[in-house]
Amino acid sequence: MYDIEHYIDGTVVSGTSGRTAPVYDPATGAVQGQVALASSDEVDVVVASAVRAAAQWRESSLSTRTAILFRFRELMDSRREELAQLISREHGKVPSDALGEIARGMENVEFACGFAATLKGEYAEQVSGGVDVYSLRQPLGVVAGITPFNFPAMVPMWMFANAIVCGNAFILKPSEKDPSAALFIARALTEAGLPDGVFNVLQGDKVAVDRLLDHPDVAAVSFVGSTPIAKYVYETGAANGKRVQALGGAKNHMLVLPDADVDSAADAAVSAAYGSAGERCMAVSVVVAVGGVGDELVAAITDRIGKVVVGPGTDPASEMGPLITGEHRDKVAGYLATAEQDGADLVVDGRERTPAGDGFFLGASLVDHVHTGMSVYTDEIFGPVLSVVRVDTYEEGLALVNDNPYGNGTAIFTRDGGVARRFQFEVHAGMVGINVPIPVPVATFSFGGWKGSLFGDLHMYGPDGLRFYTRTKVVTSRWPDPATSSVDLGFPKTR
Repeated sequence: MYDIEHYIDGTVVSGTSGRTAPVYDPATGAVQGQVALASSDEVDVVVASAVRAAAQWRESSLSTRTAILFRFRELMDSRREELAQLISREHGKVPSDALGEIARGMENVEFACGFAATLKGEYAEQVSGGVDVYSLRQPLGVVAGITPFNFPAMVPMWMFANAIVCGNAFILKPSEKDPSAALFIARALTEAGLPDGVFNVLQGDKVAVDRLLDHPDVAAVSFVGSTPIAKYVYETGAANGKRVQALGGAKNHMLVLPDADVDSAADAAVSAAYGSAGERCMAVSVVVAVGGVGDELVAAITDRIGKVVVGPGTDPASEMGPLITGEHRDKVAGYLATAEQDGADLVVDGRERTPAGDGFFLGASLVDHVHTGMSVYTDEIFGPVLSVVRVDTYEEGLALVNDNPYGNGTAIFTRDGGVARRFQFEVHAGMVGINVPIPVPVATFSFGGWKGSLFGDLHMYGPDGLRFYTRTKVVTSRWPDPATSSVDLGFPKTR
């Protein structure tokens, strides 16, 4: 057993609320630690620390901020394996998946290191006689990030790197299910030279979230999680005058046309649906098979599922780990029974493909002949369950994607460039892949969906991250002409 505490003013601080939550080893089902859950008073302490730090940090030079982020990047690069093992221990994902999320998070840190070239305004000279107008980008002050369990390192790096380099102080409220990665990051930032209080970690649950959302000194909140909670965070934060970006859930569709390379599409479907046990907001949840491709595609996916090795991350042979909790595993498994009752064809039943023991495992599952009224289709399952919906035409498949209340990511597999271009033009989703199953943008672009997958105007990281963590100030200035000044400055009086 180990304790996971807060990180305030550059040091680990024990919780004082008396409330804790268990942290499980998902591979064994055993409780391996306990995490402190902050009270409202403890939130106030953290915010006060951040307020003090923000006042000084905003005066730091861009070169200072950039140098610290560069040092942090080098420290994290040298400790990738250590962090990946920590993530695997608390989340359950296999180390290769953990290393992948660290790499994608580090891309955003690297992008933020170049913000000195973009944190600048505009200048217009002589808009009127002797009048100039220019704009500045300035930090917001104290900002908070509320992050999910499925990417305990990557999603925080989506947020804090941009926020800090823009001159803000950042408070991270990680998931209480796998909270240790946040402390690992905090220690590395301190070692890199970040002043105390600029980055704080607040462990907690809804009590902490609610206080962050109504605290008058928190200027902005970034959130990633389920759609109902994203909507709550957005509405509550906005009602309290905060800037909010809240990324919600997803039901990502992969449209496979008859001309697609079936082997490539099947490989993509398996990796995108079952990687990290399907606990990804960008996981493919629905394959839409167009025309006669369905039978061949289902057979190819089924063959590949049989080769996916399910087991603990400590086993080098494992390709898919457990789910985050036993409760979640049981909920996901329940969709398989319901799908059969609703008339779908359960081609591969993951309940029959789990390792022995008390771990929270569920094997990769494939459900065919799914219809849009079934709960296996309508709900965000967030587990290793892939549904196949069959349609006759491209138009039917497009309508299926566009009618879905989520609009996070989508993909099309085809050899026809004209159809692919039409799809990217017509589809209602924030991120589109063409023969790419998980179209997560590189750090120089921004991440975010449409419809029920995003609440707020700005997407995450990239150029939108710069806009979200700064506000623009416009200055209009007029100075006396030295040639007409009553004070003798040595200029000839000829004007």
